Amino acid sequence: MYAVIQIGSHQYKVSQGDKISIQKIDAAEGSQITFSDVVCVSKDDQIQTDTSKISVLGTIVAQSRGDKIRVYKKKRRKGFEKTIGHRQYYTTVEINKIEA
Repeated sequence: MYAVIQIGSHQYKVSQGDKISIQKIDAAEGSQITFSDVVCVSKDDQIQTDTSKISVLGTIVAQSRGDKIRVYKKKRRKGFEKTIGHRQYYTTVEINKIEA
């Protein structure tokens, strides 16, 4: 059994016991979280798209940051060079249960 959930502009295929890294959620580690925006659920090889009463429960495992991303800009023959970078914040969530 798996479900496809939508968080922000991303969709994730999850099943019970999976750990996923999603964009940062302001909550403490160890707290429970409910994803109610479910796109579809597969149960016994049948896909169910009426997901108005379906939710996915998870536990926040960690709050972390990703690798440094460097952005380099240059305009040729102008002497313009610029390097910037950032580290994205992530939340690791363990999926506990799919309530279908």
